[in-house]
Amino acid sequence: MAAAAPFVLALSLTAAPHAANAQATPEPAPAVAPATTAPAADPSAGSVAAPAPTVPAAVPAATAAATTKVDNPYGIGALWAQSDLVAKAVLAILAIMSMGSWYVIVTKLLEQMRMGRQAKEVDNEFWNERTVQAGTEKLAEGSPFRFIADAGVHATKKHDGLRGKVDFADFVDLCIHRATERVQRRLSNGMSLLATVGSTAPFVGLFGTVWGIYHALTAIGIAGQASIDKVAGPVGESLIMTAIGLAVAVPAVLGYNWLLRRNITVMDDVREFSGELHSVILAGSAAA
Repeated sequence: MAAAAPFVLALSLTAAPHAANAQATPEPAPAVAPATTAPAADPSAGSVAAPAPTVPAAVPAATAAATTKVDNPYGIGALWAQSDLVAKAVLAILAIMSMGSWYVIVTKLLEQMRMGRQAKEVDNEFWNERTVQAGTEKLAEGSPFRFIADAGVHATKKHDGLRGKVDFADFVDLCIHRATERVQRRLSNGMSLLATVGSTAPFVGLFGTVWGIYHALTAIGIAGQASIDKVAGPVGESLIMTAIGLAVAVPAVLGYNWLLRRNITVMDDVREFSGELHSVILAGSAAA
């Protein structure tokens, strides 16, 4: 037994560390516990991250900002609001020119179309009557062809007194010619306005351009530097004036040339009617 004592002591010494290790191994469990409890913190973390879905709420603000950026501070509306009396006067003159030219274009076009229909009525109704007087009564009131026919009929009734000293054929020709010239003058009414607008509107716009450049140079002199925010407004004003002047002049010039060509065609029909009427009146008076 005494001999076995040292061996037992050695076993006890070696077993002691293992027992200590066995007792020490459960101690790391509390350190692992925070890792196991970490998922428990996820709901709270999720509640903190929950405001993320509110990002779409910023979309209306971005849309509003984009809508605000669309507004042009250098457009026509801003030009009228920020321009001085001279610039507004130029814009008003150009607007009046534009409205006047378009009014003439539309009214003259309608008048020419109406005269074209009346020329067809002459072929269908006037020349099928037995007398000039009867044919004249078939024509519409206010028609230029009726006006010329009335002038020819009245010429046959007014050839007396001092007029009687003039040759009858010459007198009838004179009356019909006067009526034809009046029709031409009436048909040409308003054409001078188109010519005036077409030739002067660019210069009116150019005046507005010069005025805008003057304001741009003034802004540069006051600011002491040519920054874009100082010159953008006046320069934009001058460019808009130029564009408006051209926009007013181009339709006026095109309308003038187009209507002038149509006037020539209509007057060809009127002169043809006048010549035939003159011949018929002379033939009727000779037969009488």
